[in-house]
Amino acid sequence: MNPRLPFVAAPLLVLAYGVIRILDGLDGSRGPGPAWTTGHLAFLAALALFVPTFLRMRRMAGRDAAATASAAAGIAGIAAMAAQFAIDVVIGFLAADHAAMSVLFDRVQAVPGVSLVVYDGGPLLFFAGQVAIVVRLALLGRVGAWVPVLVLVNVVLPLVDKDLIPLGALCLLAAFTALSARLPRPAVPAPAAA
Repeated sequence: MNPRLPFVAAPLLVLAYGVIRILDGLDGSRGPGPAWTTGHLAFLAALALFVPTFLRMRRMAGRDAAATASAAAGIAGIAAMAAQFAIDVVIGFLAADHAAMSVLFDRVQAVPGVSLVVYDGGPLLFFAGQVAIVVRLALLGRVGAWVPVLVLVNVVLPLVDKDLIPLGALCLLAAFTALSARLPRPAVPAPAAA
């Protein structure tokens, strides 16, 4: 896989999730249904692509302790968010309507530890790790100072209003495009001699 691809595809999939989420809510409630499932699957795909971005950013930062801790936190956060979105997809399939989804969510979140690990604390590691590693890259001079600013804006905007997820994703796309431009170009095999 081209190492630049995850840096572009992950933010685009987050953008897709954000737009689908807005469209899903136009009728006054979100889920269950095709929009709910499609949006969540797009975000799950984005999460899978964020794993190689963390690994690549760790490499760009020299694999030092700070970069390793940031990447590890980010990947742990990805696991928590993936669990959350997988639960959301399953509940979307099981529930007949939005009210039934609420009942199922209450049951899942009543399981000891699930709320903290999957919904509240765990996902924060993804965002904290992402901000920390791009700050590290900026401090090392590997990216401009504006890159961590855009990543932080991406983190903060959904806290203000979840309908701002698409705008945050565009900020992340700009930041990650700049990051991917700093990656070494993939080796192109030499043509075979005739």
